[in-house]
Parts: sequence; structure tokens; C-alpha cells
Amino acid sequence: MNRRKFIKNTALTGAGLTLGNSLMGCDEKTSEKTKNTIINSENGSKTSLPLVIATWHVKEATAKAMEVLQAGGNVLDAVEQGCMVEEANENGQSVGKGGLPDRDGNVTLDACIMDKNGNCGAVAYLQDITHAVSVARKVMEDTPHVMLAGEGAKQFAISQGFEPEDLLTETSKKEWEEWKVEAKYKPIINIENHDTIGMLAIDKNGDISGACTTSGLAYKMGGRVGDSPIIGSGLFVDNEIGAAVATGLGEEVVKTVGSFLVVELMRQGKSPQEACEEAIGRIVNKPNSNYKDFQVGYIAVNKKGETGSYSIHQWFSMTKFQNGVNEQIQSDFFNKS
Repeated sequence: MNRRKFIKNTALTGAGLTLGNSLMGCDEKTSEKTKNTIINSENGSKTSLPLVIATWHVKEATAKAMEVLQAGGNVLDAVEQGCMVEEANENGQSVGKGGLPDRDGNVTLDACIMDKNGNCGAVAYLQDITHAVSVARKVMEDTPHVMLAGEGAKQFAISQGFEPEDLLTETSKKEWEEWKVEAKYKPIINIENHDTIGMLAIDKNGDISGACTTSGLAYKMGGRVGDSPIIGSGLFVDNEIGAAVATGLGEEVVKTVGSFLVVELMRQGKSPQEACEEAIGRIVNKPNSNYKDFQVGYIAVNKKGETGSYSIHQWFSMTKFQNGVNEQIQSDFFNKS
């Protein structure tokens, strides 16, 4: 299922969430393996680490992240490099180079990143720089700020050695020109499709990091920024509890500070699946909610390595890499009418 079509679908094809099994030895030779296994004291289930999950069908991205982790790399490096795969993919028109532009024909990127210590960085309305997630990391590590936006973000990126380039590909330009023929100024969700890649990872030590990157709502008003670069909305990591990331209509995610909400629900004892479901419930149960006209989806992982995903409508999915298996898992969803 094309990621950009998911907000148009309304029927269930299935849901699956799996926890990988790991081998536990009983002698000293297997001690290293047991270090990489978390045992859930409540039900005795075993979860093997490292673990990577991401929004949508992005197996190349999760494979890159897992490659970093299996080589002993930093979990922050893993999520950054995993997201960079999609940012460089010109065929994916919702992230990085080749993203669909705003109404004026400008491709503008939003991204954020957060490490195990709660440090975070973000960029908003960034132009002409493919790897927004890497610029966000530079903001976190090399400035006293959390977020840079617009021309300031671009100039900072260039000062850090990033090469500017035209992000509007011929394919995206052609689609934008076709859209302009009957363009309507008021946003129409099912026309202005959009999406995000959000990635969460846990290394063999149980440390968590996350990243989120997008070109935002297609044909948006110039200057629009969604939830993806906003810590607590598009992404939140608490290394003591877990992490969550959002995708879909950013305006609705921001209104409920969605990713922070999911993590706080896990803090209260809910599983990642239960937390994602309640966070969606906060959106659809609002007075006068027009949830049938837009999509939001969440993925989450807790400190035990348990995962969850849930969305308003059908066709949202999560890619999960664990125990050598890199698989797409269709998410359960709220609107089954």
C-alpha cells in the first residue's frame, strides 16, 4: 500500500503485532545473549534486542538502522542513518528530496531527533537541504537551541558543511503543476496527501532514541509547519519508559501533544498498544471531531521492548526489525464503519 493513499481507505484487512523470541542459555557461554534479552516479569515473555520500528513500509530504512546497531553503533546514529535512507529516496514523495512542494512550488522539510538523555534538536521549514534529520541532530549537538527554522536553519546547515540542492524533482514538479489546474486554497485532506517517516530504536543495552522527518502536507500554505519537528507532538523519547512517534495530519497530533501522551500513558502502566489506542481515542472522541476526513497513526515501544501501533483509518503500517526478521505489520485501526 502506497503510504500516500492510506488516509483514503476505510476497511480492515488485518492487524498484527509480534514480539520476537530470543534464545536463553543456561551456561556462561550464553551470557552475552542473555544481556540482549529483556524478560517481562508479568508474563514471562522474552524480547530480544536490538529492535527497530518505523512508520510505514520502509524496510531499507529499518535495515540500515539495524546494521548500525548490530555493528555496535550508537542508537542515535541508527535512527539518523535509517531516516536518511528515506530522505534520499526520490521516489518517496513525502520525505526529503523529491517531496511534494507547498502551493508555491517549494519543497520544505521538517525533522527532529531525540536521544536517550532527553536531548533533542529540530528544524522546521528547511529548504534545499536533503537530510533534514542530520541538520536537526547538528542543532541538538552544536547549538544551545532545540529548533531552527526557515532561512536560519538553511544557513546553519550550510555552515555545517551540508550542500544545498534543488529538492523538487521533475516528477514532483509535474504533479504540482497538475494540482494547480484546480487548486483550492482551503486544505482538502484527501487531495493534499502527506506522510512522515518516524523511527524508534533500542540498542542491546536497552537505550532508546528516535527521529522523525517529513516534507509535510503536500501543497500546504507557504510557511506551514506540522507536528513532525515538535518534540512531544511528532516524537517523544523517555529512556526510562519508552518512545512514540506520530504520522498523519500534524495539526491534529499537535492538539493532543500525541507522542508525549503515548509515553505518559505507558508511564501509567499501559502497554504500547493500549497507549496508542487511547491516544487515537483522544482525537476521535473530541467534540465535533471530523476524524473521518483525516488520518493519524502512532507507533510506540516501551522499555521492555514491547511495541504497538494504531491509527484512525485502515492501511497504516509499521515496519519492525527484530531477531533477524524485517517485516511490515498492518496496524489495527479505529474507524471500521
